Amino acid sequence: MIPTIDAVRQLGEQWAQAEVAGDTVALAAMVTDDFRLVGPFGFILDRRQWLDRYDSGRFVTTELNWHDVEIRAYDNAAVAVGTQTQRAAYEGTPNDGSYRATHVLVRRDGEWAIAGIHLSLTDPPQPR
Repeated sequence: MIPTIDAVRQLGEQWAQAEVAGDTVALAAMVTDDFRLVGPFGFILDRRQWLDRYDSGRFVTTELNWHDVEIRAYDNAAVAVGTQTQRAAYEGTPNDGSYRATHVLVRRDGEWAIAGIHLSLTDPPQPR
């Protein structure tokens, strides 16, 4: 069995790769049924809405790096706080940036799954 910290880090790396690939089958397998994403401006997406961004083609990620990650593990839960740097677009509008990313993970049947992701801006928005 992979030690918890390594398993959580490995899942995070797989998640980043699946986001870039727009692989909703892989993403769906990595998250809980009640998964939630809290975006950098406070919006909330449930699992279906989060996956639909890729299925619909509205959201395209061309690069995503998950780095400087600190993982705290508990019995059947883990919290990973790191930085997510991305090149992406939503409906053709650039959504590039650097975000502080908190992942909440749970262990179910011995496997880790992402229950939630919370993003916040690391830099304030620039005036247009």
